[in-house]
Amino acid sequence: MSDDRFQSLSEKVDVLIDLCADMKRENQLLRASADNWQSERKQLMEKNKAAKTQLESILVRLKAMDQS
Repeated sequence: MSDDRFQSLSEKVDVLIDLCADMKRENQLLRASADNWQSERKQLMEKNKAAKTQLESILVRLKAMDQS
């Protein structure tokens, strides 16, 4: 293999290594972001459940007041 072809191949490998490292960093950021969204979603679902429970309790009390 000639020096020029070897140099060209070496440069392409370096580019691929850099690209792989960039993609790995991006993947880590995306995973962290997904974890944050899932955590936030869980918290919102818990708040929604608590609000629903409170509303149901209020409705039961209002119906009891209306019947008395």
